Amino acid sequence: MRKIIVLEHISMDGVIQAPGGPEEDTSDSFAYGGWIAPYSDATLGTALRKQMNSPFDLLVGRKTFEIWEPYWPQHADIWPGVNTATKYVASNTRTSSQWQPSVFLNGDIAEKVAKIKQQEGPDLHVWGSGNLIQTLIKHDLVDVFWLMIYPLTLGSGKRLFADGTIPAAFKVTESIVTPSGVIVVNYEHAGAIKTGS
Repeated sequence: MRKIIVLEHISMDGVIQAPGGPEEDTSDSFAYGGWIAPYSDATLGTALRKQMNSPFDLLVGRKTFEIWEPYWPQHADIWPGVNTATKYVASNTRTSSQWQPSVFLNGDIAEKVAKIKQQEGPDLHVWGSGNLIQTLIKHDLVDVFWLMIYPLTLGSGKRLFADGTIPAAFKVTESIVTPSGVIVVNYEHAGAIKTGS
């Protein structure tokens, strides 16, 4: 069975909106786009490259796909695997793309993703895709959260864990702290929450 791995840049207060640049996602007047830039260092770069170079297919929302679609085909030298990976795109409006291989999913996304997880193939990496992630979390489809937690709070913006998050336990299987203070941590699903008596 394939795992769904959510890979996110996240602030201490849980915001995942527009980490890469000022124009990435300005919805709801979000004014802090590009907030990860000051924290870039070699240790973080090495951790990112390790994830980017592992075998994967992509599972992304339409907005993330449309940001990446014109960019990555022109930058194959940075991330060769993104162009050859199958890109599963959750969208009720798109049905095709020149950026191949791409498969567009509409209707009951949770049901379709659950079926894709049962197929043979590499793990499914989810980057960005805030709305899609909420659906995946709500239906308990995420196996791993690979998070880069930045030492700042943003106060507003789209959050990783929003309404509809189901209770679940996770275990840390790997973690590092970069010189710039970013905590890179791998949380694997560990079943139900256990409480004290």
